[in-house]
Amino acid sequence: MKNLNQEEAQRICAKVLAYSKGDECEVKLNGSRKGNIRYARNSVSTAGLVEDTQLSVAVSFGKKQGVATINEFDDKSLEKAVRRAEDLARLAPENPEFMSTPGKQAFKASATFSASTAAIDPEFRAQVAAYSIENSRKNQLVAAGFFADTTAFEAIANSNGVWGYQQDTSLDFTVTVRTEDGRGSGWAKRSAGDVAKFDPREASNVAIEKALRSVEAKALEPGRYTVILEPAATSDLLGYMFSGFDARQADEGRSFLSKKGGGNRLGEKLFDQQVNVWADPWDKDVAVLPWDSNSMLARERMDIIKNGRVSALDYSLFWAKKQGKRAVGQPGNIIMAGSNKSTAELIANTKKGVLVTRTWYIRMVDPQSVLLTGLTRDGTFYIENGKIKHPIKNFRFNESPVSMLNNIDELGRPEIVAGDESSYQLLIPAMKVRDFNFTSLSDAV
Repeated sequence: MKNLNQEEAQRICAKVLAYSKGDECEVKLNGSRKGNIRYARNSVSTAGLVEDTQLSVAVSFGKKQGVATINEFDDKSLEKAVRRAEDLARLAPENPEFMSTPGKQAFKASATFSASTAAIDPEFRAQVAAYSIENSRKNQLVAAGFFADTTAFEAIANSNGVWGYQQDTSLDFTVTVRTEDGRGSGWAKRSAGDVAKFDPREASNVAIEKALRSVEAKALEPGRYTVILEPAATSDLLGYMFSGFDARQADEGRSFLSKKGGGNRLGEKLFDQQVNVWADPWDKDVAVLPWDSNSMLARERMDIIKNGRVSALDYSLFWAKKQGKRAVGQPGNIIMAGSNKSTAELIANTKKGVLVTRTWYIRMVDPQSVLLTGLTRDGTFYIENGKIKHPIKNFRFNESPVSMLNNIDELGRPEIVAGDESSYQLLIPAMKVRDFNFTSLSDAV
């Protein structure tokens, strides 16, 4: 089914609301067209286009709520979904934390749609793969990658007057390039809303260069080192940390932002003075929908960390009411201030250190300190006197992003990274941090 325009989506949502006999009704309607191409061992393995549209309706009677989903949109099917949600609501137990759906919201449109991204076709996807495959073959390397583009829409409506509709586009590309003997590996990841900001040649060339340079890796003793973390290397670490900015988790003692004896650490200085982080649905590089799809609340631009101090926490409708706070839409992006320095300039300013391309297989060790463990991979290098001296074997690390953000020497230029361990769109810089804790060696490339 094709993506619905605003008029079509509004007509469907209005019908669903009219069918409802409950005290309250919420409707969420979304659809997408996703194209992709996958390649491995220098050959395309799969390519396709998937279209999907789905409607979710939630009906409540008092504090009892039922939810039904459907992907058929004739009148009979829509009414059937509403009746199903009503039947489930009548059978459900009362939810002691039930909150009424919000009233009418003012949604200021954000620039989430790019016509050029929506126009991506199979030929474009094939060319993305061809750049990697052809250049890898020329260098006696083996490439594997995945490119995906999405054109989507979302509509929300409720019986209290909320209505919102917006389209969005995005693309994601990852590529791994290895030497034929498997001793060298390079990797790159790129994300964007506008295809004009994506250069497939640049991304593949980065992975190729790292694969060529990472052969003959030498062992370096585990320990604490100054490290330069590329944005992709920090994205998942920060994703774990920002999931702890939930006010309820903090107030109930389940977060690193919990205060001993009760309460949270809002307003406290927990990070280096250089750390400034905010959310902004209207940011030109990482625009997101102007509403939180879960709560139907409008998003706002908000400071999350200001000059190292915790400036905001996420409050659900229930917890905001309980604590006497104002609830707003949960952020959809995380933006961290950096500088105009390239990663190469950070390297040039480093006497001795380690360059980390990527972190992976990350697991939580201690939620109270956000202590994480994971591995480096796909290009880890030793820096000496401002230059990359040689590749080194990968490490396991035990480190907390909270400690990491207290040990910043320099920040680089922010880059867009789609977070794997969070739902956020990230715009974060490369970071040069001291005393990063490498605990053991790993033979994997």
